[in-house]
Amino acid sequence: MDVWQMLAALSVVLLLSVSLVANLLVLLCYGASADLRKQVSGVFVLNLTCCNLLLTLLNMPLTVVGALRNDGSRPYGEGLCRAAAFLDSFLTTNAMLSTVGLGLDRWVAVLFPLSYDSKMRRRDAAVMISYAWLHSLAFPSASLALSWLGYEPVYASCTLSPHAAPPGEERATTANSSSFVAFTLVFHGLTFFLALVVLCLTYLKVLKVARFHCKRIDIITMHTLILLVDIHPSVKERCLEEQRQRKQRAPRRVCTFIGTFALCFGPHVLTRLLELLPWVSVARPWGLFTKCLAYSKAALDPFVYSLLQRQCRGVLEGLINRLVRRDALPEPRKNGAPLPRLPYSGEPLGSDAGPSSLSPTPS
Repeated sequence: MDVWQMLAALSVVLLLSVSLVANLLVLLCYGASADLRKQVSGVFVLNLTCCNLLLTLLNMPLTVVGALRNDGSRPYGEGLCRAAAFLDSFLTTNAMLSTVGLGLDRWVAVLFPLSYDSKMRRRDAAVMISYAWLHSLAFPSASLALSWLGYEPVYASCTLSPHAAPPGEERATTANSSSFVAFTLVFHGLTFFLALVVLCLTYLKVLKVARFHCKRIDIITMHTLILLVDIHPSVKERCLEEQRQRKQRAPRRVCTFIGTFALCFGPHVLTRLLELLPWVSVARPWGLFTKCLAYSKAALDPFVYSLLQRQCRGVLEGLINRLVRRDALPEPRKNGAPLPRLPYSGEPLGSDAGPSSLSPTPS
C-alpha cells in the first residue's frame, strides 16, 4: 500500500470524525433551544446539517474502503455502489442549495431589516427547501435511469461515471458521447456554478450594505470622540480598536462563506469537467485529494454556519454547565450558620434594620 493511499484514508477518517461530532452538536443545539428553532434560517441549517450527516455516515466509510485498495477494483456490490452514487449526488447537491438558501436569507435580512418577517417566513423557507429536494433528486434519478452511476477508482468512490455504461458499450464511446458530456455540463452548471454565482451576488451585496452602515457608524464615532475632549486615552483607543474590528468583520465573514464553498467543491468539480476531454487523464492521488476537499465541506459547515455563532455558543455553554453541575445554586450553610439577609430596596448595603429578617431571630 502506498503512502498517499494511507494518507487519503486517514484524512477521510479524520473528516468523518469531525463531521459526525460537529453535525451532531448542531442538532443538539437546535433540539435544546426553542429560540434557534423559531428562526427561519434554522430551516436551512437543519436541512444542511442532515445532508452532511447522512453523507458522513453513508458515503465516507465506503470511500475509506475504496482508498485502501491497491487494484482500484470496486470493493462492494453493484447495487450498493449505485445507491451510494445516487446518495452522493443527491446529498451534495442538496447541501449546495441549502447554502444558497442561507445566503438568500441573510441577503433579505440585511437589505430589508424592517420587513424581514413578512418577506422571509417559515412557509417561504419550506418552499425553497422543497425546490432544493426536487432539484437534487432530478439529476441522480436521470443518471440512474441512464446507467451513469458507478465506481470511479480515481476518486475511490461511487459517483457519476461513464464506467457504468450498459454491457456492450465501450468506455471511450460512452465518455466522449455528446449525451454524457452534455449531462455532466448541465449537472455541474446548475448545481455548483449556479450556487457559486448566487452566493457571490448575495454576499457581495450584503458586504456593500455592511460597509455603508460601518461608514455611518464611524462618522458618528469620530464626531463623538472629537466632542469629548477630556476622554481618557484608553477609552479612545478602545473605540478606535472596535472600529477597526468592525471594518474587518463583514469582509472576513463573506470571504469565509464564499471561500469555503469554492475551495472545497471547486477543485473536484473542475477535475470532473476536465476529465471529459479525451486527452486528459486524472491521477489517482489528485482525484482522492479533490474528493477529500469535497468531504471537508461537511466538516466545515457546522462551524461556519452554526457552532461559531454567538447564540449556538451560548446554548452549548448552558448544556456543558448542566453536565458538569455548575448551575447557580446557593452554597450550603456551614456549621449551622444562617444564610445572609439581602437588603430591601432603598436600604443601605450592610444595614441590619428592616421590617423583618430573612433569617430566624436567635432567642
